[in-house]
Amino acid sequence: MIDPLTARVARRGPIAPRSALAKLAAALLIALPLVLTIDVVSASVALFLEIPLLLLAGLRAREFWTRTAVLWIAAPLSAVTIALYGATSGTVHFEWLVMRVSDGSLALAAATAVRVLAIGLPAVVLFVTVDPTDLADDLAQRLRLPSRFVVGALAGMRMLGLLADDWRALALARRARGVADEGRVRRAFGMAFALFVLAIRRGSSLATAMEARGFGGSGARSWARASRWDARDSLLVALAAVIPTVAITVAVATGAWNFILGPSA
Repeated sequence: MIDPLTARVARRGPIAPRSALAKLAAALLIALPLVLTIDVVSASVALFLEIPLLLLAGLRAREFWTRTAVLWIAAPLSAVTIALYGATSGTVHFEWLVMRVSDGSLALAAATAVRVLAIGLPAVVLFVTVDPTDLADDLAQRLRLPSRFVVGALAGMRMLGLLADDWRALALARRARGVADEGRVRRAFGMAFALFVLAIRRGSSLATAMEARGFGGSGARSWARASRWDARDSLLVALAAVIPTVAITVAVATGAWNFILGPSA
């Protein structure tokens, strides 16, 4: 459901209304430690601990599967690739040309598949619930990033949705003129160039309008909405930090830790 006053998707999950900066920090805290190792234990433990986080994000079942479909496809594909071409160790089960399936490549394939899900799922789910305007407010007001850069990036993101509408309008216009029925490759390049020209013109107009309204001035600027951070945002970040901590601790304790820069990687 979209709020008619703010044009935002209204979600009921307890994580959905949290600060955009807290969600960004939570996604980074989960992902960065897991990048340091490739083992099935840490990835599996992290994925198991992330289940409550995913359920509380406020996404409906259909939206969740739609948003994360790429990950569910990429995980098994990456596992197949690693199983066929990964480092060989232990018993070799299959070999043909450059393809070689062994105990080591299968273990690495399983760890890679689970690792893709453990890192990607929370990042996708948390970022889906982030409103770009809230993120810009947090970055400028809390991280003290340059307001000119933040507001400009926000304006550019808001304009991305218009590109699809422009593409459809160009296709309909060319079809009405009778030039869209042959030469698909040539037509695609022509439409891409026209879309590029439209984007430049719209960006120039947007920059002029923003400058006329005082964006990018030398003085301190005001904000329409104050960035908010409360105890629940801190709790979200703390819980996100617990997930990789527990996962890595279990991996080290069981001897499954495989540092990607170490000799065993």
